[in-house]
Amino acid sequence: MPIWKKVALLVVLLAAVGLAQRRFGGGFGGGRGIPDRDSGPRPEFPKQSEFHFIRLEYTDLPQFHRRFGFASRSGQGDGWWRVDWPDAEDHFSSGVQRLTRVHTGEPLHFRLTDPQLFDNPWIYATQTGWWDLNDREAALLGEYLQRGGFLVVDDMWGPDPTQWEIFESTMARVLPGHDITDIAPGDAVMHVLYDIAEKDRTWIPGTRHIRLGADGRATVMQPPGTQPAWRAIHDDKNRMVVAVNYNTDIGDAWEYADAPEYPEAMTTLAYRYGINYLIYSMTH
Repeated sequence: MPIWKKVALLVVLLAAVGLAQRRFGGGFGGGRGIPDRDSGPRPEFPKQSEFHFIRLEYTDLPQFHRRFGFASRSGQGDGWWRVDWPDAEDHFSSGVQRLTRVHTGEPLHFRLTDPQLFDNPWIYATQTGWWDLNDREAALLGEYLQRGGFLVVDDMWGPDPTQWEIFESTMARVLPGHDITDIAPGDAVMHVLYDIAEKDRTWIPGTRHIRLGADGRATVMQPPGTQPAWRAIHDDKNRMVVAVNYNTDIGDAWEYADAPEYPEAMTTLAYRYGINYLIYSMTH
């Protein structure tokens, strides 16, 4: 068992207004009817730490391959795994530093075959409705989760069932016999630090769902036919090991945490979900 599983965490909740200050620099990306502003230099984090935001690299299914383009305001490249990189993890990691006592290091990204995988308690994967894990990768992810790791998946959408079906079939290979279930309101992950109430089980928009009016005010447009869902997979000991954000996009809320056009309440909620996942993963 990695040593981080044995480390007790002392978490200090700062004033809620801290989330609203958004002192990360930058703004929205282009091509979405909203202003394009440089996100500025990346923040610096320690090279060694008890927590690093790990973004999972993977190969796209050929029919859904994302070609080279902008990933966020500060990054570009190809592949769906890279969406919102690196602004989302930079902002979330800065938030973890400010809002907790978790010692936070530089964000990293690597594949499941990287030996660093088992040194980290928490990994994040986006657009997992289009990933293509081979047998070795699926086995390694299953071993990682059964040994105490935690996976957060995000930005996966309906109403077309294709993305969900691909994700569900992949996880059946990763953790055979482990169903995907809705997170119960009383589940520990919903209360481990922040109390996430029923009213908070709402969708968090991507910037593609936001339109700015002539007066600069943002209108949020939920995609027709979508219903947000917060789901989970548990291991043999009934410990939650996968958090599934469906029809919602906490990655964009982190990425644009510094942008006045993005709804503040949604950024705050995205941080609460993310930090709850993190604290749960390191204490359960």
